[in-house]
Amino acid sequence: MFKKAIPFLLMLVPLCLFSQSEAIDQSIDYLSKNKMSPQEYIASKFATKDIVLLSEEHRVKENLELVKSLIPVLYKNGVTIIGMEFGASENQKTLDSLILAPEYNEDLARKLMFNYNSGWVFKGYTDLYKAAWLFNKSLSKSAKKFRILNLSYRYNWSSFSGARTPEKMKKVFYKGNTEAYRFGIVEKEIIAKGEKILILTGDIHAFTRYKFPVYDFVGEDFVRLENGYFGNLLYAKYPQKVYSILLHKPFMNLPDTKPFWISPANGMIEALMQKRNNEPVGFDLVNTPLGKLRDDSYYSMGHKNFTLEDIYDGYVFLKPIKQLSGCDIDTAFLTEKNWEQALDNVADPDWRPRPKSLEEYWKQILEYADVPKIYSEVDKK
Repeated sequence: MFKKAIPFLLMLVPLCLFSQSEAIDQSIDYLSKNKMSPQEYIASKFATKDIVLLSEEHRVKENLELVKSLIPVLYKNGVTIIGMEFGASENQKTLDSLILAPEYNEDLARKLMFNYNSGWVFKGYTDLYKAAWLFNKSLSKSAKKFRILNLSYRYNWSSFSGARTPEKMKKVFYKGNTEAYRFGIVEKEIIAKGEKILILTGDIHAFTRYKFPVYDFVGEDFVRLENGYFGNLLYAKYPQKVYSILLHKPFMNLPDTKPFWISPANGMIEALMQKRNNEPVGFDLVNTPLGKLRDDSYYSMGHKNFTLEDIYDGYVFLKPIKQLSGCDIDTAFLTEKNWEQALDNVADPDWRPRPKSLEEYWKQILEYADVPKIYSEVDKK
């Protein structure tokens, strides 16, 4: 019986290879006919949308350089605000004054970010403050100024220990659910005022139509699909106003499966980009050949026949994953002078141990900052 099946299986091999090759050819043809730079692509979405969610893998230098370069492009397209996950709304007035000040204050910029997260030493984020300040300096006095909008608040991790419980997390997130909090800021500052905004945030917060899977003992096939994240909330109430774009990054593999990191669309994005000499590009996923590319990463769990267009509306490719680099480090961010204050509010101490010393904290941070080392593991078996 098995021997009889061999010729049939061998016949399927070239069909599978042809199918993969055909998908790449169709995708390359689509890109050649719809070619746009990342900057042009992102800005173009504001012709029909008010809110563009730019999903990043944190602390990647190229991503932040892209956002800096977008400021003048956005402004020409009627967008004067960038929203950032990393920043406390309590400090919004101070941030506004920094970006409009006659002279730029590097130390104040550092303190604003430290106030939100004492371990966020990555200059790419505070460099956005300076880029906005420089751009505003180039405008006439009467021109509308560019703004950075903080979308979070200062959490209180000082008394947290052990496992997460509702009682403990109510003390940490004392202003409530962070997703709903961010939604409230955007609704008040953007939608109610008829503004437009580009929002830089981590991938889980940028989901709109997509529902993130988590293990659930009583769920269908033991999976529950979450739809309460920031982008989900925006999309549920304002579906015509919101667009989500992914910045190229590795995806998590299925649980208990190696390697931990895998390339999007089972490596197909990088394969076809290599055929284009890895030229930076932005493109739609919905109703395009690229959006039809199958993906078997963690994101596919609980979703049948999962493809890239099921998770995001658009995509930006800057470099192959293994060529991406980490943000420059601000060595003055965390010192002996502010160590005690930093220790008091170390974020997520259950995810990695609360450091016992300044040296240990820097070690943890620098390990997380080593993007090339971490990304070297992508697709490595």
